[in-house]
Amino acid sequence: MARPRPTRRPRNDDKPRVNNEIRASEVRLIKPDEEHEIVSVQKALQIAESFNMDLVEVAPNAKPPVCKVIDFGKFMYEKKKKEKEAKKKQHTIQVKELRFRPTTDDHDLEFKTRHAREFLEGGDKVKATVQFRGRDMLYTEQGEELLKNLAEELSDVSKIESNPTMEGRRMIMILSPSKD
Repeated sequence: MARPRPTRRPRNDDKPRVNNEIRASEVRLIKPDEEHEIVSVQKALQIAESFNMDLVEVAPNAKPPVCKVIDFGKFMYEKKKKEKEAKKKQHTIQVKELRFRPTTDDHDLEFKTRHAREFLEGGDKVKATVQFRGRDMLYTEQGEELLKNLAEELSDVSKIESNPTMEGRRMIMILSPSKD
């Protein structure tokens, strides 16, 4: 019976190679005093050891790979900190939904239009839905008219991303904020 082959642990790609994990024969070394030179990995490891720091591969796809003599723990801390800051600055666009009926009263329509305006000014998309129940299916023209009036009312802060379309018993229109 054949013995199973020893398995290598899968490499975590978001973590850079450190010290003895570096596989290249030559590397471009960046020392703590920002001096650059191309040396063998063994010499780079000796230099890193003389500074009492780690040899970290910062650009593995370069020819030759770029390694830096730095404290690995501090490097990972700063990397995570930068990623967290970048994530904070991202703005995700949400889709806010407003539901109507073909017989929605004027006051309710004005109230929901104000909400839609707030959403659009805040940078979110608005999905306006007219729900048809039972015999309401006879009034699809009223629903389409309602959505067109809504789009016209909000034309100063939005643009129509998708025109009113029927999906089953619903008529849907999507408005997105206009770029000023």
